[in-house]
Amino acid sequence: MEEGFVRFLLPFYANVNKVESPFEIQKFVREVRFGDYDSFFRRLQSFFADTTYEVIREQELHYENVFFIVFKLVGFYTQVEYHTSKGRIDLVLQTDKLIYVMEFKLDGTAEEALQQIHDKHYALPFASDGRKLF
Repeated sequence: MEEGFVRFLLPFYANVNKVESPFEIQKFVREVRFGDYDSFFRRLQSFFADTTYEVIREQELHYENVFFIVFKLVGFYTQVEYHTSKGRIDLVLQTDKLIYVMEFKLDGTAEEALQQIHDKHYALPFASDGRKLF
């Protein structure tokens, strides 16, 4: 279904030419599926850096919504504002082999986001799941 959408339906409705874009959805999907989170987040950071400043008001909510929409469109099981006993995870993305726990910090660093995930034990609800956790 996903491959059919991306290969046949999307090009029919979107003005897509054969020039390769660094932001092709297939690249994001491939990186998520194979657990190449360094490449995924580098590509994502570049993608968001290309977003016009005036378009974004509530930046963290904007990014959360963009992630949610993109991941849902490509068929990943995605949850935003996932509640735990210690707080709220910004986004949880699940594939058949991997689980990503994401915390967005637009005015902070990646280290601060990771520290919050650690301090609030955001990965704990998924600890007994057999999938690899990021």
